[in-house]
Amino acid sequence: TDGQSERTIQTLEDMLRSCALEWTGNWDDYTCLVEFAYNNSWHASIKCAPFEMLYGRKCRAPICWDQVGERVIEGPEMIEVTNAKVVVAKEKLKEARTHQKSYADKHRRALEFHPSDHVFLKVSPARGVRRFGIKGKLSP
Repeated sequence: TDGQSERTIQTLEDMLRSCALEWTGNWDDYTCLVEFAYNNSWHASIKCAPFEMLYGRKCRAPICWDQVGERVIEGPEMIEVTNAKVVVAKEKLKEARTHQKSYADKHRRALEFHPSDHVFLKVSPARGVRRFGIKGKLSP
């Protein structure tokens, strides 16, 4: 998976864990609540909540759900509006990605290695050299 998906999964896990600890019970009892909270929380990358980005308005809280307005059947206009919103979301994510990359690159330096260069290898006492064995990231 990519880093963005891993970060989203980590956030959802943290939210579910805190709900399960706060209110006793099984974590899967709170998935709907966590999904609602996540989709209506402000995200720095897109500068709004995912629900607001998708539908163009803020989501009504559960206390307002009984106030139903007129229902309108949407057609091709809805598809065009949704496609425009997807384009805006992609642009904002691209801006956020470049900003995050420039922030990360401030602390990086380019290293060049040549054959026969000597380098230090950090070996964890717990994992040892086995980490670089058959399944390791640096294995041949």
